[in-house]
Amino acid sequence: MGIRAGIVGISGFGGGEALRLIAAHPAFDLVYAAGEGSAGSRLVDRYPGVPARLAGLVIEKWDPDTLPELDLLFASLPTGTSAEALARVPPQVKIVDLGGDHRHVEGWTYGLADVWPDRISGQSRIANPGCFPAATLTALAPLLSGGLIAPDRIVIDAKTGISGAGRGGADTRFGYAETNENLQPYGLLRHVHMPEMAHTIEALSGGSAAGLVFTPHLVPMTRGVLVTIYCRGQASTDQCLTAAREFYADRPFVRVTDRPPQTKWASGSNLAFVSYAADPERDLVIAMGVVDNLGKGAAGHAVQNANLICGLPETAGLDGAPVWP
Repeated sequence: MGIRAGIVGISGFGGGEALRLIAAHPAFDLVYAAGEGSAGSRLVDRYPGVPARLAGLVIEKWDPDTLPELDLLFASLPTGTSAEALARVPPQVKIVDLGGDHRHVEGWTYGLADVWPDRISGQSRIANPGCFPAATLTALAPLLSGGLIAPDRIVIDAKTGISGAGRGGADTRFGYAETNENLQPYGLLRHVHMPEMAHTIEALSGGSAAGLVFTPHLVPMTRGVLVTIYCRGQASTDQCLTAAREFYADRPFVRVTDRPPQTKWASGSNLAFVSYAADPERDLVIAMGVVDNLGKGAAGHAVQNANLICGLPETAGLDGAPVWP
């Protein structure tokens, strides 16, 4: 028997992606699945392609007071719905929360794994980064840490696939007719990921992120996040690329590329792609980041964090190549 793992929110996109990764993981054994609308059904009824050994696992109604014996729990619940319930999970059960309730909350470690792996190893309560922060902060970390850009004058233009909105709910903005052939800005000035990004920018730079601007857009594709970030700084393109290559020299999932990255490069993977373009004469640095919003932006990052807290190789279960085309 390996590490006994469970997933809460198994019916959502994030939970389903976690299921796909854990089903093929060399050390994690999925022994518990929980959901709301799908409670009482078998995994195979919800996911017909699930491996045969997991097909008969019955999805239970989520109740932290009736958990079976677990070593590790992945919680993929909407922001605002997990704090009270996860507080009742026994302390010996390690938790990776894919939702937003515990990011930069006391008692929880912020799981920006490619930047701060040493802070995560051996911890028991991990707050997984959001999809936009995963792309944005991975691109900005080398520049902020090296003092190449000003932290208080950052503008983020972000594009995301529709799966980032989640599977549930009756909001027609995310239906086929509303999203196909359409481009929608949303969450202006108050997006839930703003405080997370501002807090981490300040932690990386030691300065203020008071001038941060973030505008996300829905684009008509299923997966992917691309952020284009406008910063002030005197660095050249080569200096930015060199800083990133040195910063991520021993990190297995971050790829620094001379070309502007594309969302297809990361599809179905835990990879993050970053690149830069700069014009010192204009005091301008453009940073670009790409992730799969369900991979590095959610479940892939969660498995990476789980590997770190369980003392496993960081890449365990995450070596698969992106899906192409």
